[in-house]
Amino acid sequence: MAEIQEGGGGKKGGKKRAKKQSTRIDMTPMVDLAFLLLTFFVLTATFSKPKSMELTFPDTSIPDPDPKPIKNGITFLLSKDNRIFYYEGEFKPVDDPVKGPKTTLSELNFSKESLRKYLLDKNKTMQEQIVALKSQFEKDQLADTTYKRKVRQVKADPKSFTYLIKTDDKATFKNVIDIIDELNYNAVGKYVMVDILKPELDLVIQKVGAN
Repeated sequence: MAEIQEGGGGKKGGKKRAKKQSTRIDMTPMVDLAFLLLTFFVLTATFSKPKSMELTFPDTSIPDPDPKPIKNGITFLLSKDNRIFYYEGEFKPVDDPVKGPKTTLSELNFSKESLRKYLLDKNKTMQEQIVALKSQFEKDQLADTTYKRKVRQVKADPKSFTYLIKTDDKATFKNVIDIIDELNYNAVGKYVMVDILKPELDLVIQKVGAN
């Protein structure tokens, strides 16, 4: 509240002196309002939460003397300059009359027309099943828990591909995060990060050195 104080008004030398006025502003209501607004924003604000990414690593505490090849495996090998090399199936360092010719590397990049299209083609059946389940869920034909359980079952299908992510010492963390984002975008249920093998690294070095 503003208060006006009046003073003066006496005569001096027979002349009437003008009244002096001073104004004092009461800041109490403004301070109260500021604290009310501050309290409101503190109570209603949403604090940013740290974002994390779940990664699956194989258990190396007990070494497997006879590791079995992963069925339906696709291995991504990340290297410098955002390059992605890959091969499908079991790694074969040399030609084998039973298992077939030795492994050769193909290459992808992080564009939608390359890596994303490759993953969409490989996971087409899974994608169609998940889309069908989502349609049923949106039409209230499936409960929320049932929908999530069925999606997990589709992703865990033994026939679906398992993706192995491996890097050399020249790959970047950004490349690893980008490829995991693409796998999640394409609803891939099984992927794991493992160490690159020496024969695989040799193939990558040959590819990188050849270009």
